[in-house]
Amino acid sequence: MNIALTGATGFLGLRLLRCLLERHGALTLLTHSASADALGRVTRFLEATGAPERLIAELPARVRVVPTDLSRPRMGLPTARFEELADACDAIWHSAGSINLEGDLASLRRVNVEGTRAVLELAAAGPRRPVIYHVSTAFVAGARREGVVYEDELDDAHGFENSYERSKYEAEALVHAWARTHRSPVVVLRPSILVTDLPPHPELPRHPLQVMDQLVGDAMHAAGLAGKRRSDPGLPVMRLVGRRYGHLNMMPVEDAATAMVRLADREPSGRVDTYHVVHDHDVPVCAVTELMERLAPLRARLVDRRPDDVSALEASMDFYPGITPYLRHHRRYDDTRARTVLGPPRSVTRVDVDYLLSGLRPARPAWPTDAPAGGPH
Repeated sequence: MNIALTGATGFLGLRLLRCLLERHGALTLLTHSASADALGRVTRFLEATGAPERLIAELPARVRVVPTDLSRPRMGLPTARFEELADACDAIWHSAGSINLEGDLASLRRVNVEGTRAVLELAAAGPRRPVIYHVSTAFVAGARREGVVYEDELDDAHGFENSYERSKYEAEALVHAWARTHRSPVVVLRPSILVTDLPPHPELPRHPLQVMDQLVGDAMHAAGLAGKRRSDPGLPVMRLVGRRYGHLNMMPVEDAATAMVRLADREPSGRVDTYHVVHDHDVPVCAVTELMERLAPLRARLVDRRPDDVSALEASMDFYPGITPYLRHHRRYDDTRARTVLGPPRSVTRVDVDYLLSGLRPARPAWPTDAPAGGPH
């Protein structure tokens, strides 16, 4: 089977690549033309994560890199090369995209929507009717903060928490429209928040929760609290609008990649098959605030509404509106279809504060830690 993969050097894409190589002989990586040395990045990732030496040695023979530009017609390839690529594809995994929660809609559409359109153009250009595996997100459910989100649901009735969610919704809607028009099989994979307990490493791509580490650090600096120590009296308080009994779903990226590739073993129905790739257990919102306290010397408290007497620390958080609305989430994701195929559980990894902190900080913390961090309040 000839398989093409976009986003192969990304946080999820690297894990997908490894899982796919364990099941298939060769892969074609559709990498961004501006990204240099894609094969080298893949090699360094496999070395950093302890992959078998045999797999690393075989990479040059098993992986073909095709530099592309998903924002241009025919992916920026000469016509003959584009047609050759289209003629060879049996399956296309589309993992490339932007996860910038603070990004503007126009920029996110260029990457997430138009990039998807380019992949669909490739799939339609060849004779093989390749199966498309489109990596979406469970957060296409938008600003609906309560209830149960089902795998077959896709609408914009509740609006969106940020432009990232909207762009991913529009990309998934585009996939549905294309599948109806071309009567071609599509599998939509909707992971929740992807996390890892691997510490930051220069050869590993950043992951979504690292935004929180940057957010808290920037807020402390902006409020003039960069030298604060945990043992200092009167730690600053950060009041955040959220639900004390709210929860978020976080899925270890390694387990998500394994589940996605296993889901691909099932013969597609010929329509759009959508799967929620989520953890069996949600993470309480209070664990997220405890994580903030472990990242910086502060006290994080959840409140029902934005206070009138906003502090400098709290005001600095207003510059990062993309992530804070999730502290008000209390919804769950139905995964009946995925559970039917995979059986429970998809992940046995316990995702808690210690797990999340391991994936955000190297061995030596950036903040002074001469006293233990406080717990939730």
